Amino acid sequence: MSILVDAQYLLVIWILQKSGQYSHVRIALYQPDIAPNAGAIFRLAAVLGVEVDLIEPAGFVMTDRRLKRVGLDYLSKVNITRHVSWQSYSTLRSSGGMQAGRLLLLTTSGGDRYIDFDFCATDTLLLGRETAGVPAEVHSAADARLRIPMNTGQRSLNVAVAVAMVLGEAFRQTNLWPDCQQTRDEPLREERT
Repeated sequence: MSILVDAQYLLVIWILQKSGQYSHVRIALYQPDIAPNAGAIFRLAAVLGVEVDLIEPAGFVMTDRRLKRVGLDYLSKVNITRHVSWQSYSTLRSSGGMQAGRLLLLTTSGGDRYIDFDFCATDTLLLGRETAGVPAEVHSAADARLRIPMNTGQRSLNVAVAVAMVLGEAFRQTNLWPDCQQTRDEPLREERT
């Protein structure tokens, strides 16, 4: 049954990407525990055409009223793939069952500033639990660990704010903004003087 579901998922994704409805950049949420934050991320993903991988267990159910309050009617417009565990997500990625781009962990202990990083259109932005981040196994699986520069003494940003900032930079670098659809295949033009 799961092979059939995975095959159907891949077909739907291929059709959506060909239609231009979804970008190639993805967001992966590792065991999120705060429903309103997940709702804000789902809404962001719907508005920008980004697919979301939800790596369970989550600290809420998808019918949570707090999730719906923040996500509004956008929840029905976002493509969310649920994975029962980190292991199932990792297996699907490594088997070629989904986009095989780089896995970029957003973390306060990251070595690379996101503003100095070169993004690709096939990157996946991985976010840890709001209360605990990700375990060492997940940390080591990331291709890069990115941080947002902050004032000394500050712990962190809200996870939805953090992913919006990094996703915006990834879109800027890769020209994946939804209204850039028609110009993606055109070469960049030199500035006129």
